[in-house]
Amino acid sequence: MSKKAITQSEINNIVWKACDTFRGVIDPSQYKDYILTMLFVKYVSDVWKDKKNFYAEKYNGDEIRMQRALRNERFQLPDTCTFDYLFENRNAANVGELINTALESLEDANRSKLERVFRNIDFNSEANLGQTKDRNRRLKNLLVDFSALDLQPSHLEDNDVIGDAYEYLIEKFASDAGKKAGEFYTPAQVSKLLAKLLNPQPGDRIIDPTCGSGSLLIKLSKQVGSKNFSLYGQEINGSTWALARMNMFLHEIDDATIEWGDTLNNPKLLENDSLLKGNIVGANPPFSLDKWGADVAMVDQFTRFHRGVPPKSKGDYAFISHMIESTYHDTGRVGVILPHGVLFRGSSEGKIRQQLIEENLLEAVIGLPANLFFGTGIPATILIFNRAKGDNKDILFIDASQGYESGTNQNRLRDKDIEKVVNMYRVFQTATPLTTKEGVVLEEKFAYRATIQEVEENEYNLNIPRYVDTFEEDEVVDIPATQRNITVLKKELVTVEQQMDTYLKELGY
Repeated sequence: MSKKAITQSEINNIVWKACDTFRGVIDPSQYKDYILTMLFVKYVSDVWKDKKNFYAEKYNGDEIRMQRALRNERFQLPDTCTFDYLFENRNAANVGELINTALESLEDANRSKLERVFRNIDFNSEANLGQTKDRNRRLKNLLVDFSALDLQPSHLEDNDVIGDAYEYLIEKFASDAGKKAGEFYTPAQVSKLLAKLLNPQPGDRIIDPTCGSGSLLIKLSKQVGSKNFSLYGQEINGSTWALARMNMFLHEIDDATIEWGDTLNNPKLLENDSLLKGNIVGANPPFSLDKWGADVAMVDQFTRFHRGVPPKSKGDYAFISHMIESTYHDTGRVGVILPHGVLFRGSSEGKIRQQLIEENLLEAVIGLPANLFFGTGIPATILIFNRAKGDNKDILFIDASQGYESGTNQNRLRDKDIEKVVNMYRVFQTATPLTTKEGVVLEEKFAYRATIQEVEENEYNLNIPRYVDTFEEDEVVDIPATQRNITVLKKELVTVEQQMDTYLKELGY
């Protein structure tokens, strides 16, 4: 009788339970470093075990042929790196050191895919995991929790469950981590919306210059519908960069290039000493980043800020400038998630915004609901820039702020909300450019197609209510009927008061 396949929800539940080991010990924002790393080790160990079993059967136990076949696999796993080895040594006095050594050996055996990935994670840290006795107990519990998982591919419901479990945990950690979560994760439905809007095609180069844990890049790659794409990302935070590398590995995207460094001050995605160019550039940069590097922007070797230098306390247009300069000049498209201030703030930002519009790069402005993002309740906007607009100078404005599912701590986009926005964007893309000075209402209180003349008349202010009329008229009040209702209520009140007096007298008051 064949073993029942383990489901996505079963994996999620087991791994989430493993977090109990660390509750109250370390900050929730650090859970991901330990839990996700152990999930990674368990997965590669079980895949390796599955491969060994397969080749043992295929070659009738011929060890030489088995080892030769295993050397051609997409990764290598020395015996002292396996989860089973660590589990067997769960009672060792130096179990933290054993895990660290296993991670180092795993890196060394897979340098092209995993070099430096585990260098910021210390399973023997007294500061994070407590003194030796407590630390060993916690690590033993962690190994026991993960031993309940069987992640051999032949025992899984489908091939995506591990990557999806990883994404599930990243989102769970993000919700627990609060404000810090925005540093490494964009809510899944927001990433899904941006991926559908950018709609990358087979053969595309896809770039995320602030890639966090890589979730948006993976959503963009899945939108392609095939394996024919190239992924590139850069992330400033070391532990988050490591998450992105592991995330790519678990999704079997082995050739993704994920660099570690400050994109604005030290861009690492380069080609022939110039910025790497892509067909699609999508990102959710940190909102209004302070001290982003304005003091050296004028001498930027890649001349990214030729339209102007954004204010030093708000890096939003610095990221926009970088992203646009990272696209192919004739076909590149950019999708970026930013706070609403980018639509109307003046000074240097206003001048940059005006030039982007005059260059006919801006294609769409989409207002999102409030409270979608971890750590901030402010509503955000998606800006779409398109180098291939041609003669079409119109700009699409969508007010999607009312389309969401309410949550206790956070709102969420539903699939129907996403499809409504995407469908309107597709209608806009395929329509004939306007020849009038006035725009067209595409859907009442939702979408408007503005002409360049209207935007100029609004002094290049892109605040959505200037274009999408969201005014709701107050309900007309019938004054005479209201007065009659008040008269009736007054009479009823007199009757009730008289009845109360009667009751009080009966009670002796």
